[in-house]
Amino acid sequence: MENKSPIYYIIYTIFIVSFILIAFFGIGPLLFADGTMGERILTAIIVLIIYFVWGFMLMKWKRHNK
Repeated sequence: MENKSPIYYIIYTIFIVSFILIAFFGIGPLLFADGTMGERILTAIIVLIIYFVWGFMLMKWKRHNK
């Protein structure tokens, strides 16, 4: 097993915590919002775009740091 630097684990932890925060602040208001269905759908689309972009950045970072 290859020994990784502490920065690797710090950045990985930042990605995991940010995914949790995106879920909390993105999906939470989506479920508990009292707005119209259009507002909920727009919020869901924006949250999904943020998930895809952040996931793409994680995959790119993992490939770069093999």
